Amino acid sequence: MASPRSLTIVLKRSPIGTAQRYRQVLYGLGLRRMHQSVVRPDTPQVRGLIQKVVHLLDVKPS
Repeated sequence: MASPRSLTIVLKRSPIGTAQRYRQVLYGLGLRRMHQSVVRPDTPQVRGLIQKVVHLLDVKPS
């Protein structure tokens, strides 16, 4: 069960054709496939990674 201070992150757009650094950020978040969702803690470090590729993601509090 996820803690109240966590985020559900879903990869909504394909990273094909994006810069290598964006793909590395997605890999760091644990996203490897389209429509895959992961739960990550709501920390400043995770928020910073999300901000880099927010145009590819759907983020919801969980």
